[in-house]
Amino acid sequence: MEFRVEHDSMGEVKVPADKYWGAQTQRSYENFKIGIEKIPMEIIRAFAILKKAAAMANHRLGKLDERRLQVISQVCDEILEGKLDAHFPLAVWQTGSGTQSNMNVNEVIAGRGNEIAGEKLIHPNDHANMSQSSNDTFPTAMHIAAAMEIEDKLIPAIDLLSATFGRLMEENEGIIKTGRTHLQDATPITFSQEISGWKNMLDKSKEMISLSLKGLKELALGGTAVGTGLNAPEGFDREVAAAVSSLTGKDFITAPNKFHSLTSKDELVFAHGALKGLAADLMKIANDVRWLSSGPRCGLGEIFIPENEPGSSIMPGKVNPTQCEAMTMVAVQVMANDVAVGMSASQGNFELNVFMPVCIYNFLQSVRLLTDVLISFNNNCAVGIRPNREKMSENLHRSLMLVTCLNPYIGYENAAKTAKKAYAENISLKEACVSLGFLTEEEFDKVFLPEKMV
Repeated sequence: MEFRVEHDSMGEVKVPADKYWGAQTQRSYENFKIGIEKIPMEIIRAFAILKKAAAMANHRLGKLDERRLQVISQVCDEILEGKLDAHFPLAVWQTGSGTQSNMNVNEVIAGRGNEIAGEKLIHPNDHANMSQSSNDTFPTAMHIAAAMEIEDKLIPAIDLLSATFGRLMEENEGIIKTGRTHLQDATPITFSQEISGWKNMLDKSKEMISLSLKGLKELALGGTAVGTGLNAPEGFDREVAAAVSSLTGKDFITAPNKFHSLTSKDELVFAHGALKGLAADLMKIANDVRWLSSGPRCGLGEIFIPENEPGSSIMPGKVNPTQCEAMTMVAVQVMANDVAVGMSASQGNFELNVFMPVCIYNFLQSVRLLTDVLISFNNNCAVGIRPNREKMSENLHRSLMLVTCLNPYIGYENAAKTAKKAYAENISLKEACVSLGFLTEEEFDKVFLPEKMV
């Protein structure tokens, strides 16, 4: 491998000749060979947005010349287009401020920028990092990435599955089935009503996740090292927030208190709590679907779901609810990630949080997994859900909890006696009620109407 020699404040370092990064990136690459988890590309893209925005703000404020603005902007655009992905190799398990990743971006901007310029035009610290600090850029990148991934990817995925449930509600209108509480038979419900519960879970989760976006759109940029804004010109924080908004098409603002935005990760904790709420709902929906589809002969068997893959290496013909299982595993992972995000946020020591890479790694993984599983579950399972009308009707009319409709006519205690007799003797509710003398057959038929119980 060919090398070139780069230097930083600590001295000279050999860097692979085909890489745009510099000495600080190389030191981090060599010193933190921990795990396989890399800084997410969503963060690198967010850095490209903020670096371009910072260059635009510095230019407007008279700190950066036009040529350097254009070169920095061009490199940032290449990063956003995915052309320079191979130049961002750093591990999540690095300095807790994310300083090394900030410098990685700065050095790539300088390395590629100087190649474009044909001269040493861009310095990683003096130009790419002008008016910035790792301490305000990394939390800014966290917020940009989190807000964009939620708004552009997760929310549309929620809407997709919600729309499918809406269609299923319409298609299954009027089908009455037994309800269940505590995994025990309960009073009747329509299949559309059951589906409406699933749909509303998604809609409520979307609403709560959307509420968290306001906090995520507050940017720490402009606080520099400790929140005072040292080395940043007056008005830089407002200018750079406006530039980020212009580049993304989203309404980012400068954080009102930079001392808070550097050390606290409240907004990410709040947002991830909403993600955990969605995960809990998806766990419930997936479990409902796999319970209702259980069988094909010895389970509940009230719905049919698509058969996607063989389910057993030894039992021929077996098909499993694989999409449900994938969704429940995602839910578990998101709940675990919530612990990591919360613990990371608690490590705000004095003026800076120093658990930021692990915090955003877990946050973005949650968003990515939830987005992907919503689409997968929708396309490979939900769209193909069909009712087993015969089984629903059979279970409905066998349910002892239909006795509830007799309460107004024979009283709770007599209704309980009716249900217990029917269960003990394996006879119908009608037979039990009549034999106990609570109602005649004609009276029973007049008041026992399951379709009126929903």
